[in-house]
Amino acid sequence: MSESDTARSITGEDEVVDLCRELIQIDTSNYGDHSGPGERKAAEYVAEKLAEVGLEPRIFESHKGRASTVVRIEGEDRSRPGLLIHGHTDVVPANASDWTHHPFSGEIADGCVWGRGAVDMKDMDAMTLAVVRERLRSGRKPPRDLVLAFLADEEAGGKFGAKHLVAKHPDLFEGVTEGIGEVGGFSFTVNEKLRLYLVETAQKGMHWMKLTVDGTAGHGSMIHRDNAITELSEAVGRLGRHKFPVRVTKTLRHFLDELGDALGTELDPENMDETLAKLGGIAKLIGASLQNTANPTQLGAGYKVNVIPGQATAHVDGRYLPGYEEEFHADLDRILGPKVKREDVHADKALETTFDGAIVDAMQTALSAEDPIARAVPYMLSAGTDAKSFDDLGIRCFGFAPLKLPPELDFAGMFHGVDERVPVDALKFGVRVLDRFIEAS
Repeated sequence: MSESDTARSITGEDEVVDLCRELIQIDTSNYGDHSGPGERKAAEYVAEKLAEVGLEPRIFESHKGRASTVVRIEGEDRSRPGLLIHGHTDVVPANASDWTHHPFSGEIADGCVWGRGAVDMKDMDAMTLAVVRERLRSGRKPPRDLVLAFLADEEAGGKFGAKHLVAKHPDLFEGVTEGIGEVGGFSFTVNEKLRLYLVETAQKGMHWMKLTVDGTAGHGSMIHRDNAITELSEAVGRLGRHKFPVRVTKTLRHFLDELGDALGTELDPENMDETLAKLGGIAKLIGASLQNTANPTQLGAGYKVNVIPGQATAHVDGRYLPGYEEEFHADLDRILGPKVKREDVHADKALETTFDGAIVDAMQTALSAEDPIARAVPYMLSAGTDAKSFDDLGIRCFGFAPLKLPPELDFAGMFHGVDERVPVDALKFGVRVLDRFIEAS
C-alpha cells in the first residue's frame, strides 16, 4: 500500500484522540485581557491540519497573538444555504497543582483524555477536524457549503474572536443560515431503553455588573452611620440569597414535556427539586435554566483597618432568561435599594430558537444511527457561547457537539472545573455522529 493509500485509509476515529490531545497540549489560557498565549499557535495548528487535506484556511489576527482560523468547504449543491461549524480554541486558566493529571498534558487515563479544554471545547474542535479530514481524503464533499471557524477569545466574551470576525469579515459567512457549536448533543441516560441527547436551543442573556456604594470616610474608632461597606454588604447579601421566580420559556416547556414523557410523569416547573435530584450530572445545567440568577463574585473596599472607606464595590454575574431582561433589571433595583449604583461591565443578549426543521431532523437521524435508544431534546444553556455573535448575522445556532457519556460522569462539573476530561469512546462516537449529521443536513 502506498503512502497516499495509507493516508486515505486513516479514519476520523483513528485520529480524533491524537488531535484532541495535541490541541490540549497547546496552552491557550485566556486571562481576560489582551493576552492570549497559545491562540496563534492553535490557529496555525488547525490551519496546518486543514491544509494537509487540500483546503486553504485563513488566519485572522485581531490583536497580537489573538488569532482565529476560518475555511469554507464547497458543497455538492452550492445553491443551498451554508452550514457553520464553530468552536473556540481558548480555555480558562488551570492550576496544575489541583489536577490529578497535568491540565496541559492531554494524558490518556481511565479511558479518558484529560486536560483543560477536553470538553470546553477542544473535543469538538478535534471531532470537526477529524471528520473533515476523513471526508476530504476520501473525496466526499458535504451536501452544502460548510464554513469552519476555530475561534479565539470565547472565554472572555469573543471580542478578539467571533465578534471581530462578524464585525470586520462578515463576508466569510455569506449564505450561511444555520450553525452548530458547543454545549449540546451530550447524553443523559434515563434507563436501558432511552437516552436523551440535550441539544442547546437557547442561552441566557448576560449582565456582569459592578455595584458601587458611596459613603462617608472616617476614623475606624468612631460611631459611623454612613458606612459604605455595611450598606453594600447588606445589599449583596440580599441579592445573593434572593430566589428569582421560575419562568417557563418555550425551551423549558419543551424540555419538561420530553423529560416528563421519558419519566412517565407530568413535571411541575415550580416543584423541580425531586426531579433535579434524578438528573445527575445535568442537574446544574437544567436547574439554572428555570430562573434568572445573580451571583456576587467579588468584593472590594478600604486600604487600612482603622480607616472607614468612602466607597465599596462588588461585582455580580447576572444571567437572565430570554424575554425577561426588563423584569430582571426591575428585580435587581428593588433588591439592591436606592443607595447602590449599578453599571454593566459586560452585557450580552439572550437567544432562543425553536426545536424544529431539517437541521433538527438531521441531528436525530445521526444520533439514532449510532445509538438506537437516542432521543434529541432541546434545553437552555445558563451561560453563553459564540452563537450570540453569529446570531447578529441571522444565523440560527444550536449547541450540538455529540457525546455519548457514561451515566456516572459529572459532565456539568467538567466545564471550567478541575480534572476536566472526555471519554475516548465519546470522542469516537462524536466523530461518527458528526459525519452522519453533515451528510443528512
